[in-house]
Amino acid sequence: MSQSTSIPRNQQRIRDHGYDDYMEVEKKIRKVMKFQELLLTQPNSMIAISRLDMLARRFGFKQYEAGKFILKFPHVFEVFEHPVQRILYCRLTRKSLLQIEQEKLALLAQLPQAVTRLRKLLLLSNTGRLRLEHVRIARKDFGLPDDFEFSVVLKYPKYFRLFDAKETRNKYIEVVERDPRLTVCAVENVREREYREKGGEEENVRFSFRVNFPPGFKIGKYYKIAVWKWQRLPYWLPYEDISGYDLRSLEAQKRMEKRAVATIHELLSLTVEKKITLERIAHFRLAMDLPKKLKDFLLQHQGIFYISTRGNQGKLHTVFLREAYRKGELIEPNELYLARRRLAELVLLSPRKVIVDRRLINYGKQGGDDEIADYVENGGDHSAARETVREDLGEESLDSDDDCSIDSDGDCSIDTDGDCSIDTEYTHKEANNDDVTDDAEDTRVTE
Repeated sequence: MSQSTSIPRNQQRIRDHGYDDYMEVEKKIRKVMKFQELLLTQPNSMIAISRLDMLARRFGFKQYEAGKFILKFPHVFEVFEHPVQRILYCRLTRKSLLQIEQEKLALLAQLPQAVTRLRKLLLLSNTGRLRLEHVRIARKDFGLPDDFEFSVVLKYPKYFRLFDAKETRNKYIEVVERDPRLTVCAVENVREREYREKGGEEENVRFSFRVNFPPGFKIGKYYKIAVWKWQRLPYWLPYEDISGYDLRSLEAQKRMEKRAVATIHELLSLTVEKKITLERIAHFRLAMDLPKKLKDFLLQHQGIFYISTRGNQGKLHTVFLREAYRKGELIEPNELYLARRRLAELVLLSPRKVIVDRRLINYGKQGGDDEIADYVENGGDHSAARETVREDLGEESLDSDDDCSIDSDGDCSIDTDGDCSIDTEYTHKEANNDDVTDDAEDTRVTE
């Protein structure tokens, strides 16, 4: 054991609840995004509830489950009665439409960085080419638009070349020129920064990775020695051409194993949220010389990666880069990540906040105070809106028992000397919903 530089296999998997809780929210977001895409494809971006229940079955929902699901997220979906047909319709709220617009703007703003990510992704492969279908499946992870084949690949012919393979008749993306400036890995920048800040022996930093084991992970004496020796083991860089090396020796196999860790580390560093599903990594397995049993291989390095099985009944595995997260949040967030997390905030907002929003909006419309209505509809602060109402009415407080009262049933009444009276009741019913199986393109693993 003292002479080995390999980390012991068959490690016990330790759960990290910070990442699992993140995926529980992500599970809801996936379902919400499917309904959003469905509504945006309809005329006027709205659909009848009866028809929605029928179309939602393609997502795995059973009868009457679609209506119960959208009622759980009143900040994202709005149910209203059609003024002519007198039937219930569903549409997206203004906050949801604003979040979609913000994500589109952030996606366009970071398009130059997405072009660089795609170039580096192609350089990670042995031949400098990848299947177009595999890149299309993971396009959102790398911050690429839906029409990236035209807006990125064909728009920059000096960087990419699109061609059809004669043997398989599949489309491939190939990098035109290998730029040496793009062959620097993210982990090398981290090592250089840590060496400048903390110092230490060069041999201990030169080939090392940041290791942060999950809480409860037992580190024995011999395991600690094996990790220490593995950190000092040299390896070939992910962007390095290894076609001229003899890979049959035991030392070469150890270097290839550590090179696979560096390749997956670099692949996760290229993503927007520093995470990607294991099934999508498997699409690039042959092109990047990754091992066959990816899950068992990543479990050997639980201090570098974390695999979460939450989100789709254990059928989908999400790989996180541990060093990029702290307490379930990205340490260095970008604009696209923040725009996507805005949807998570809308999903997690309490339905009671919707009641207060609608009351203040309706009051502003009835009293002629358009500034209050616009302010609250755009997600403003409720306390500021109440102060504005106080100034208009000349009342000392709107929160007193005589002026405004909100009981546990959600009833609210505002009395101002008989001038205005609002009494509304909002009932929110929650129903548990079975997990929906993700798209077949995510769960299909190509060999």
